[in-house]
Amino acid sequence: MQPASMSQAMPADHPPVAGQNAGGEGGGNPEQVRAQVTADLEKARNEPQNFDAQVKAAELFYRIGRFDQAIEFLLKANQLKPADYNTVVTLGMVNLDAKHYEQAEKWYRAGLKMKQDDVMVLAGLAEATLQNKDAKGGEEAIAMLEKVDPSSQDLPRFREMLSALKK
Repeated sequence: MQPASMSQAMPADHPPVAGQNAGGEGGGNPEQVRAQVTADLEKARNEPQNFDAQVKAAELFYRIGRFDQAIEFLLKANQLKPADYNTVVTLGMVNLDAKHYEQAEKWYRAGLKMKQDDVMVLAGLAEATLQNKDAKGGEEAIAMLEKVDPSSQDLPRFREMLSALKK
């Protein structure tokens, strides 16, 4: 998935993607921002049972492209609230961005068990399976996406990727 197309269908509490303003603040004093980030990360490390702190730390690492650290905090959040749909879906997305395609597929499939018609999850699953060179899985994911959103802007690219895989 391209970041521009992802932002259109992300969960409401999805971490901001590069280029988006976090939390609506205007940037602020760099020292204050640095202090707040440090405080948020310390809180997550010092309060491993605090779901919101884990998610916040994951968002911070995601925004700076440190996907493996983001995944680490998201996994902690998922342990605290395994049924939290947004955490499951975000684990799929961050693993996809980190090019951990098998893990991304696992998390997207878990998300689909919770909600079968999420276009972003279906597109993420198609991307993960195709990137993982799984033509059969890609074909199935494309068919599911097409059923839910026949006008998805990602479908032509996915079909092209599938066609190239089959050659």
